[in-house]
Amino acid sequence: MTTPQLDYRALFAVMPSPCLVLDPDLVIVEANEAYLRVTDRTRKELIGRPLFVAYPENPADPDADGVRNLQASLERVVRSKEPDTMAVQKYDIPVPGRPGVFRERWWSPVNTPVLGADGEVGWIIHRVEDMTEFVLTRPLHLRPGDPIGEHRAMEAELFARAQELQGLNEELREAHDRERRTALALQEVMLHAPDLAGHREIAVRYLPATRSLNVCGDWYDVVDLSDDRFTVAVGDVVGHGLEAAAVMGMLRSALSAAVRAIDEPGRAMDVLSRYARTFEDALATTAAKAVIDTRRRHITYTSAGHPPPLLARPDGTVVLLDEATDPPLGILTDHTVPRPQATVSYTPGDTLVLYTDGLIERRGEDIDAGLHRLADTLGRHTSLGPDRLADTLLTRLGVAEGGRDDIALIIVRL
Repeated sequence: MTTPQLDYRALFAVMPSPCLVLDPDLVIVEANEAYLRVTDRTRKELIGRPLFVAYPENPADPDADGVRNLQASLERVVRSKEPDTMAVQKYDIPVPGRPGVFRERWWSPVNTPVLGADGEVGWIIHRVEDMTEFVLTRPLHLRPGDPIGEHRAMEAELFARAQELQGLNEELREAHDRERRTALALQEVMLHAPDLAGHREIAVRYLPATRSLNVCGDWYDVVDLSDDRFTVAVGDVVGHGLEAAAVMGMLRSALSAAVRAIDEPGRAMDVLSRYARTFEDALATTAAKAVIDTRRRHITYTSAGHPPPLLARPDGTVVLLDEATDPPLGILTDHTVPRPQATVSYTPGDTLVLYTDGLIERRGEDIDAGLHRLADTLGRHTSLGPDRLADTLLTRLGVAEGGRDDIALIIVRL
C-alpha cells in the first residue's frame, strides 16, 4: 500500500492558527484562511505586497511600536536562521474600505524561518494569535474573593511581565550586537595577513564555533620570507570568545615575528613555546607551521601537538605529514632538545592543507575517524581550485555553517 502524497498547500490553507508566508524581503507570498478571517482581508489584497505596506503603523497612535518590533524580529530571523518568539504586541490594522482608520489589535507572534536547499532563508512563516479580547477585557479593579477576577488579574500580570521581558531582551540584544561588532573588529585586526593578498594559490577559511560571539582562539597566518620561500601556519588556543582571541593574537604575532628572524619552523616553534610559558592561558595551545621553498620544491614542517598537515597529490593520494610532532606549546621545560622538523618534496599541482581540530573532531568519535574522513574527501576533490576545495571540504565534513568548535583552514596549491 502506497502512502498518499500530502498536499501541503491544502494543509497550510486550513491550519487553525493564522499564518502568513513572507519572502526574505518581507513581501507577502501566501496567507491561510485563518489569517484572512482574523484580519478581515482577502488574498488579493495581500499577496505580492510588502508586509509593512499592507500593514503600516497607525499614525493616530504616537506610542505605536508594532512595526519596529516586528521588523526587528523578522530581520533577526533572516540573520540568525532561528525562530523568534515575540511578546504580546499592540499592532493596529487598517479597516478595509476606510482609509486612515485603524482597528486596535493585540497579537502574540512567532516568526519561523524556512531554509532553502542552499541553507539560506527562503521564506518566513509569520504565525499570530489574536490576543485583543484578552488584553482589552483585563479587569482594572478586583472584587475580594472573585476567583475569575483573580485569574484574570494573574493573566494580566503575566502579560505585563512579558512586555517588560521583551524590553529587557531588546536591550540585551543591542548590548550583544555591540560586543560582537567590537569583537569582530578586534579579531579582523589580529588576523590581518598582508602577504596573503599576493598568493592567489592560497585559500583560507575561518569559522568560529556556532552560538559564539563569532570570535575564537584559532588562527591562520601567511608570511613571505623571500622571493621563493613563504610560510603558512595554523594554531588553536584552548577556549572560545574574547579571552581566547586575545591569547590567539599574542601567539600569532609572536610566531610571525619568530619565523621572520628564524626561518627554520622547528626553532621558531621553540621560541613560541618559551613565550607561551609566560602566561597561563597560552599553555596547551597547539600549532602547526610549514615553510614552502618553491625553488627547491620542498616543504619543511613542524607541529606542536596539532593535527598533522595533509599533502594531496593530483592522483588522489594523500600523505599525512606526521613525522615532526611534539607536545603543545609551553609543556616542555627542557629546551636543550630542539623541536623536530621534517622535510618532504612536492611536485607542481600538489595541495597542502593545514587546519584546526574543529574541522575533524566530532563528539563521541575518535579523532582519527575525522582525520580519515578529511583525507578521503581531500583525495576525491584534488582537481578543484583552492577556494572551491576549501568550501567543498567544509560542506562534505558538515561544518559549512560552523561547528561545535572553532575552525581555521588553509589550502595551498603548490
